[in-house]
Parts: sequence; structure tokens; C-alpha cells
Amino acid sequence: MPFFLGLMTVFTFQPFNISLINFFVLPVFFLILVYVKKSSMSTYRKKPFQKNLFLLGFIFGFGFFLSGIFWISYSLTFDDSFKILIPFALVLIPIFLGIFTGLTTLIVGRYLNYNLSSVLLFSGALGLSDYIRGKILTGFPWNIWGYSWSWLTEVLQILNVIGLFAFNLLAITIFTLPAVIFFKGNNKKKILAIISTFLLIFLIYIYGTFNINKNKILLKNFENKFYTKIISPNFELKYDISISEVESKIKKLIKYSDPNPDKTTLFIWPEGVFTGFSYEEILQFSDLIKKNFTKKHLILFGINTSNEITGEYFNSLVIVDNDFKILNQYNKKKLVPFGEFLPFESFLNKFGLKKITQGHSSFSKGEIQKNIKVNNLNILPLICYEIIFPELTQQADSKTNLIVNISEDGWFGNSIGPHQHFAKAVFRAIENNLFLARSANKGISAIISNKGEILEQLQVNETGSIEMNIPLLNSEYKNKNDLIFFILLFTYLTIFLIFKNKN
Repeated sequence: MPFFLGLMTVFTFQPFNISLINFFVLPVFFLILVYVKKSSMSTYRKKPFQKNLFLLGFIFGFGFFLSGIFWISYSLTFDDSFKILIPFALVLIPIFLGIFTGLTTLIVGRYLNYNLSSVLLFSGALGLSDYIRGKILTGFPWNIWGYSWSWLTEVLQILNVIGLFAFNLLAITIFTLPAVIFFKGNNKKKILAIISTFLLIFLIYIYGTFNINKNKILLKNFENKFYTKIISPNFELKYDISISEVESKIKKLIKYSDPNPDKTTLFIWPEGVFTGFSYEEILQFSDLIKKNFTKKHLILFGINTSNEITGEYFNSLVIVDNDFKILNQYNKKKLVPFGEFLPFESFLNKFGLKKITQGHSSFSKGEIQKNIKVNNLNILPLICYEIIFPELTQQADSKTNLIVNISEDGWFGNSIGPHQHFAKAVFRAIENNLFLARSANKGISAIISNKGEILEQLQVNETGSIEMNIPLLNSEYKNKNDLIFFILLFTYLTIFLIFKNKN
């Protein structure tokens, strides 16, 4: 049963957004944990309760991640040498991530009972597990429970105040509270707990609605804007393209960009359009850029770059002028394990393994997180799945006035992956009270307001461009740390200990 409960949760995230499922899944999972704990610790049964508690959490987590991120294995279909690894990726990644949930239920499961303080302990433990999963090793804060609210922009406005992980903790608590219906005791208290839950959601909704409406009034008179055009070329993703194919791609990008020579414009092309080629290799087409773009134009795109001194190779985001000269460059900090770098590379190379993206050697990690500053633009650049890490936006330059995310979502085909990926961009925009421009090849390209509203959008596999005079906000109201998450966590633990001693 925990396995099927975990499987069901995929329907609470994008593109399904059936959040109501969590009001069933988490209470039932909590009740099962308490039931198995009590049964296993019975003096008449004397079953290995620690093993049972771990297995319950592990099996639930395995189902959760199996259904939620199965689409990752699609990235192994582009190279025949990787196809043999698909069954392993499909199973081993959920097994590894399921350990987080298993350890959580092992540690706190023995203290759970049918009472409200146990609900808080359970919620706090799951919230902390998500936090640790998002931080250790390279971190993977994907599909944490709070993302199941991505469709309700009004509720998300509180993100700017409390941050992602505090919001996630509140979401878990709200989802789990209906479990009190099955506790013994005063029915009036149960009804009060349920009413309080939905009252909290309503109050958060009202707060968010007020914020959104207030923001619309502010933007009407806002003058500092930059005309931006986002291109979604919908190129097929394949290895070993020829130099003539690169030339064809550049011509198509120019066509979709349709530059107006007299209009100051920032053009944003996605990551991966020049797969397998470095900046130095495509310089031969600089005349095409000079011919079609003017000094009023800036072009931002993803490309591989190298450091001739150190020999390092980077997945980079660059911004160039009409002479195709790099004005600023950002090297990706958060590389995808196995996708862009191979852990224990010298050892695993002996078995013929390499990173999934084109080329044999791993990309080098960018060491410095710096903004791209050109004219009055102060851009926080995020490449592909860097958008899922709130700490990258928390640590950004305080004068950032635009977030740009470029991505290559062709790796995940027509799966739910590109939809889940896009949802994270909405959260980053709200947390930082900034507009976000996203260009994705075979993904969702969009212009997202500082309140998470999708103003312009191109769907998965849609070719074309979107454009807008984007307000360059520089607000002090940005989420800067996870302090509120730890305050809530401490509060939950304190309440549990007080009522545990009383009982």
C-alpha cells in the first residue's frame, strides 16, 4: 500500500495538478506508520519494528520517485551505448532517493501516535528530509511537496516571505492534518483542526490575491523596462551534427529572431542549440550575425567554452554583441551528475562509462556565481536545472533586475519532465520578486512576472518567439535564506516534546 500511495503522488505535480490527492496520501501514510509501529512493538508480537518502519518509508519513497522522475531515463536513448543502462536508471535512482524517506520514518516512526503533536513531528521530519535531499552531495530538490501548489499562484505569494522549504513544511502539515479525523477524542477538536487548516489556506490565498493586485498597479507606472525576445527553435536533439547543420541552425535562429534594426532588444536563445560545438568553432559564422543584427542588439545563448590555460571545458551562458564578441560569460555551477560530469570519472572510465551529453570528458564546474551586467541589465543567469536550486537565487547580486533561464528539455521527450522543470521557474520568480525570462528548446519557454504569472508562453515542441517590454525590477523584498524554515522546525519539535511529556 505505501508503494501505491507513493505512485499516486505524481498526479499532484505538473502537468496534472490534482493537489487534493495529497490530502489522502499523507494522512493514510501517517496512519499506516502509527498502526505498524504499534503492531510491531506489541509485547505479544515482538516484530522488528525498526526494520518495518524503514521499509514503510523506503517503499513509499520508491513509489514516489519512480512515478515522479521516471522520465530521466529517456535521456539515455540518444546514445546506443547508454540504452542498456535504462532499466538500472529507472530503478536505481528511485531506490537511492527512497532511502531518504526510509531513514526519516525509521528515526521518527517510533515516536508517532494518534495525536496532533505527532502530525507535527511527522511533517517536520518529511520537511527536513526534503531539505537534506536538496543540499547534500550535489543536491536534488525536485518534486518536493510544495511544488504540488504550482498551479495556484495566489497561494504561492507567501514564498517571497518564508522561502521554499518553509512553504514546503507548511504544505506537508496542511496535507497531513486530515488524519486527525481518525483519532480518538473530542469531535469538536477534530472539526476545529480541519476548519483551521482550510482557514489557513484561505488566508494565504487572500494575502496572495492582495499582493498580485497591488503589484499590477505598481507595474502600470513602471518605466525601467527592456525589450526582450525569447526564441524557441524546437530543434531535434541529436549527437554528432555537422558544421553545415550548425550554419542551418544559426540561419533559423536569425529568422525566428526577426531583428528590428532600430529597436534595442535582448534576444534569448536556449541552451543546446549548438550541441557538441564550442564558441571558438562557431565564430566562423560571425558574419551572419553582423549582417542581421545591429549595435542595438544583444544575444544571449548557451554554448560550450574552454579555458586555454587550464584546459577546462564549461557549459556556459554568454551574451554577445552584433560582432559576435562575448561581452559577459557565466559558467554553469550546478552540473548534472552523469549528464554533465561523471562522478569517480577516472575509475568509471575504465568500464567504458562517460557523461551522457556529447563528448567524453566531464564539464568543469563554474566556481564563481556572477551576474551578467550589460547596459542597465543586471541578469542572474541560470542554466537548465540550476533553476531548481533556491540557494542560487538567494545568493545572487542584490541589484539583480532580471532572471534568465535557458534550457534544453529535448532530453526528456514528450514526458512530464519539461512540465515539472518549468514549474520551478515560477517559484524562483516569486521568491525573488523578479521577472523571469525562460528559453527552452523543446520545453516551455515563457515570460513570468515577479508574482509568478505566466504572461507569454510557448508550449513543449512549439516553434516561434515571444516578446515583451520586461520591467527591470530591483526590489528589496527577496527571500534571502532558510531561517524561517528552521524556526518552524524548532517550533514543531518543541510542541511535540511538550505534549509528549504531558502524555
